[in-house]
Amino acid sequence: MIPAGVLAAEDLGRVHLIGVGGVGMSGIARLLLTRGVPVSGSELREWPSLAGLRALGGTIYMQHTESNLDGVDTVVYSTAIPADHLEMAEARRRGLRILHRSEALAAAMTGRRTIAIAGTHGKTTTTSMLTLILQHAGMSPSFVIGGELSEVGSNAHHGSGEYFVAEADESDRTMLLYRPHVAIITNVEADHLNTYGDLAGLEDAFVEFGTLTDSDGFVVTCADDPGVQAVAERLRAAGKTVYTYGESPDADLRLTEVHSNATGVRYLATLDGEPLGEFSLPVPGRHLGLNSAAAVLTALRLGLDPEVIAAGLAVHPGVRRRFELKGIIGGVRVYDEYAYHPTSITKALETLREVAGDGRLLVVFQPYRVYRTREMQAELAEALSLADEVIVMEVFGPGEVREPGEGGVALAATIDLPPRQKIFVASWEDVPGEVAGRVHEGDVVVTMGAPPISLMGEELIEALTERAANPGGYAPRHAVGAE
Repeated sequence: MIPAGVLAAEDLGRVHLIGVGGVGMSGIARLLLTRGVPVSGSELREWPSLAGLRALGGTIYMQHTESNLDGVDTVVYSTAIPADHLEMAEARRRGLRILHRSEALAAAMTGRRTIAIAGTHGKTTTTSMLTLILQHAGMSPSFVIGGELSEVGSNAHHGSGEYFVAEADESDRTMLLYRPHVAIITNVEADHLNTYGDLAGLEDAFVEFGTLTDSDGFVVTCADDPGVQAVAERLRAAGKTVYTYGESPDADLRLTEVHSNATGVRYLATLDGEPLGEFSLPVPGRHLGLNSAAAVLTALRLGLDPEVIAAGLAVHPGVRRRFELKGIIGGVRVYDEYAYHPTSITKALETLREVAGDGRLLVVFQPYRVYRTREMQAELAEALSLADEVIVMEVFGPGEVREPGEGGVALAATIDLPPRQKIFVASWEDVPGEVAGRVHEGDVVVTMGAPPISLMGEELIEALTERAANPGGYAPRHAVGAE
């Protein structure tokens, strides 16, 4: 059933997406194109996703201008696009249909049973794992993921099966647009309080999200997370079916003997007290094992065989921007990781410590959003202090105003590392040389944070390659305030 107020994809006419290169927007563009909807989009940077959209028949304009809207029926924007953007203003002047990214995604979901994954952390990995399990079970799900599923090289696909697996974004309440058959809530922590005011307001929104599930559907929650436990209790009181996973003794799907090292993570699982055997992932991280349990439990409640589920997980290749290995040059391993919240940064760095072994860990961090960096500065600094060296870039905060004294300089100064081991670098172009001047054979480098930093990995590889040819050509700076 199509929720009230939601258009079917075929009713949108020709669709234009402003800022089509980002992960979320490019995923929607791909879904619409594969459903036969004519799509155009505008960008200022040649994102990796654009080549695939062109191959599917999308028209990509490498500039923002009013003429991009000629012949367009529907304009799609994301929260990052300001209201006074020239294409937004022109769309209003022409009287075109204007949809938020999430509204366009809801249209692309029509005709499918939705499995929506929400939570402060873990949405992308949980979505990717469940998608791969359903694919290996031959169920041909549609999906949209906040990162490219490495096995299929895509962040979105329109399948022939009945299920549509998608992340549900809580940052701007748009998760409340969906009417899922299954709702998964991985965890609930303080974030996006510029939208919700306080943690209680955020919890209320997750409760509302859970109540939107079909009457014959269910909710999956983490038994180990206090925030989700409170939400689960309220959902049960509202008459919803709630299943739980985790290491907690009272979890429906309980994990025991969890082991993580550089080669992956594995654990034993029981469902309602009955042993299911071992499940494993070829990617490291105890927290990733917990995310996989959400996917396992959902698949079990949908009726899949445990052996089929385990086989799907065992070949999970990871998701781009989640512990993605960009390359190894001169014995230095370069990873990219999306984490930007203190909790996810801590878990990512703990896992990367396992990967680094006896080597040092250097983080290149681009903070995401001015308000978050300001309000969580102490927590961000504590998490980043787990590294051996940290390079902090300026905050990525489209549409936000950064006051004097806020941002990257203040964050770098707060990190609990000796002055020689932390530095603020304002210019993107200076970062690769700074990294090349600091690392040694056996070290691990990770780019981490806001979406643009995903493009830095290739430049670091180039700088390390040049250093190998010219060993004396790079030297680090040492002052936190260096520009």
